[in-house]
Amino acid sequence: MKLRSQKWFEPGTEPTAQHRAALAAMGFAPAAFEGKPIIGIANSWNDLNNCNLPHKHLVESVKRGVILAGGFPFEFHSISTAADFMMPSDLLYRNLMAMDVEEMIRAYPVDGVVLLCECDKTCPAQLMAAASADIPALQLAAGHRASGWFRGQQITYATDWWRLWDDFQAGRLTADEWAHVEQHISCSLGGCAVMGTATTMKSLSEVLGMMLPGTAAIPATHAARVGAAEATGRRIVEMVREDLRPSKLMTESAFDNAMTLLAAMGGSTNAVIHLTAIAGRLGIRLSLDAFAASFNATPLIVDLQPSGRANMDAFYQAGGVGSVIYELLPILHGSALTATGRPLGDVYKDAAPVDAKIIRPLTAPLDDGPSLTMLRGNLAPDGAIIKGSACSPGLKSHCGKAVVFHDYADLLARIDAPGVVPDETCVLVLQNSGPVGAPGMPEWGSLPIPKRLLKNGVRDMVRVSDARMSGTGFGTVVLHVAPESAVGGPLAHVQDGDLIALDMAHGTLTLKVSELELERRRKSWHAPPSIHTRGFPRLYRDHVLQAHEGCDFDFLRPETGARAPFIEPVVGKS
Repeated sequence: MKLRSQKWFEPGTEPTAQHRAALAAMGFAPAAFEGKPIIGIANSWNDLNNCNLPHKHLVESVKRGVILAGGFPFEFHSISTAADFMMPSDLLYRNLMAMDVEEMIRAYPVDGVVLLCECDKTCPAQLMAAASADIPALQLAAGHRASGWFRGQQITYATDWWRLWDDFQAGRLTADEWAHVEQHISCSLGGCAVMGTATTMKSLSEVLGMMLPGTAAIPATHAARVGAAEATGRRIVEMVREDLRPSKLMTESAFDNAMTLLAAMGGSTNAVIHLTAIAGRLGIRLSLDAFAASFNATPLIVDLQPSGRANMDAFYQAGGVGSVIYELLPILHGSALTATGRPLGDVYKDAAPVDAKIIRPLTAPLDDGPSLTMLRGNLAPDGAIIKGSACSPGLKSHCGKAVVFHDYADLLARIDAPGVVPDETCVLVLQNSGPVGAPGMPEWGSLPIPKRLLKNGVRDMVRVSDARMSGTGFGTVVLHVAPESAVGGPLAHVQDGDLIALDMAHGTLTLKVSELELERRRKSWHAPPSIHTRGFPRLYRDHVLQAHEGCDFDFLRPETGARAPFIEPVVGKS
């Protein structure tokens, strides 16, 4: 087979001679790279991203694997979306990172690429880029961090963080105790050690065939993570020789499997946005009805925070993602290909769980009800989502008076003001926090419980917004309301005192206001002004799609039903 990189390096033209001379300047003779697959390694660590920082060293093991398999590795860096630090939202920069990685693949002489991921948005950004570029690609995660201890109990970032923060706000922890929690809840580099967005997306990458089987759940501190890095380097060279591309792996059947796995794990609500965006790059439409059908047909079988009790160390020891897939094989498309090139059913048929209390059989689930529920109604014509497995049972059917906050600044200014939130039966509503409104749809959806109510023992209330929530979070939180309020969706017209009804059993979210009154409010509505008049936020605001379309850019999706063609560069003088 002719390698893509050959047009950069085969002798005979002035431009290719320049490329060979450039490699010579780096100390590489033609024998080092001629005839070998050139493997790009897209590294996403930086000093602000503690989740991805292990890749600073893991990359050397990937390079070793590439060389052992007869390839030639080149490391390059992309931007990194550090969820802990990026404001207002790392989702804002997911699309920028996807563009960055895709364009580096396009412009550089690589035949295949290893994508080093971990933190929430790096994994989907790379998968979006891989789907668009469609050259052989394989992901490697950095792994989850070690957990800490407090009052004799293991505490795990970030689900226990939210719980302990509420205790601190309620006066149940002293300032010294909270300082201890801050310094001891995360005990190593790596991603969150619960089924948050990072873990969810790593798991989905494995079932989509974009990560080697058995590698998604390995801890960052485990020696097996180094072995996985080397194996990934070896395997990507083989994938180039086999011409095994993302379009052959991320098929409609693979996405069906991913939706099923998401429901069975009680995974992050954010994954619905990311899967929709990744599939959209391939011309595959994932409708809300498809998600709903998959969620309703799949019980929760993983006892892992925030839907359960265990952390990622226990999950890995119980068998990890492979054992969940094993239990789900009767309802999965077993013929879908894995990153090994072999069918899913063959690869995972012997991966039975070690601990059936953490990874349960379909016949004895943790919860029969759907872990995730898609909602529709006059308040969310294009849908919303709620994580039922992390809700308070008594609030799954609830009707209460709205307390409306017009934006995040308004929320912070008034949530604890006297008289604003009378009692826990109210429905807290946050507007103008969606893809356009923020912009970037920050994780503001888990509105704080007023301190006065926290001190009275209230730990949950119904909350509704067009924002997102951390995958590690919990509570009766309705998210991703679409269309969002900033573009005139029904959420924009909710007023204090309106009745809002949540009915999870029937999948409905209803604003109990007459259509005549809503029409009157629509006529008097004006779009909120935006401070973003230039740069990437302006580009984002002007071109981002709504939540039910994956929040990708309209110009990055194929205009027809097929995958958008990847335009190869003309190799000539630079």
